Amino acid sequence: MTAAPGHAEIETLREQQFAFAAHLRDPQGAPAPDGLEDRRLAIYRDLFYNSLEGLLAGNFPVLRRLLGDGVWHATVRAFYRDFRCRTPLFTEIGREFIQYLEARLSDEGATTLPPWSLELAHYEWVELALEIAERPDLPDVDAGGDLLAHAPVRNPLAWPLAYQWPVHALGGDAALETEPSQPTLLLVLRDDDGKVRFKALSAVTFRLLQRIDADPLASGREHLLALASEAGASDIEGFLRDGGDMLVALRGAGALLGTRIV
Repeated sequence: MTAAPGHAEIETLREQQFAFAAHLRDPQGAPAPDGLEDRRLAIYRDLFYNSLEGLLAGNFPVLRRLLGDGVWHATVRAFYRDFRCRTPLFTEIGREFIQYLEARLSDEGATTLPPWSLELAHYEWVELALEIAERPDLPDVDAGGDLLAHAPVRNPLAWPLAYQWPVHALGGDAALETEPSQPTLLLVLRDDDGKVRFKALSAVTFRLLQRIDADPLASGREHLLALASEAGASDIEGFLRDGGDMLVALRGAGALLGTRIV
């Protein structure tokens, strides 16, 4: 019968595993454990890094192309070396990469990444996130209810998004160096067939969806009156008329499911 390993042997194995993992993460900064052939180590170094890089390149194809090979690989290697992911799920690695970019860009003196990198990464990640999102429990909804008289119910698979950079237009030949004066407002929506689509929003429509999220029991009319006050509108009836059309259009687009049944 083989004797169980003692405490010293377990600690030695543990130290070797940590040294091996550290070397895979940072071949230049962490020496390989003694007794391992570099040719064999190279297989593991390439396998682990290429798997991660391929996953991220699939999640962020536009960001990868705009950054170029040098900056992209340097960024992925730094993420691999420095960041400690808190999930084993492949589908969540993109979210972890975004958190890493956020930390990098918050330290302006330590990054060469373009200022739009984080928002572009988030924009690309949103599509996958919405594809795999589960529909939460919903209140009872009247799909044909009066959106002005009753409380509109927002589709939980329709997300209003605000960016400082025109992320939907990045990817062309023009490079943006100056932050635009107006934000980019978008609605990302998953259709019943599972397809994700994006739609530009006006500032008023975006604000209306914000208000519906913040106060889901208020009627459409109450939301619009509050918006009219925010905007300093003088023609309240005209604002309500146009706002009613806006609510109907949002329901037609799938952003609203109907009205809450109480």
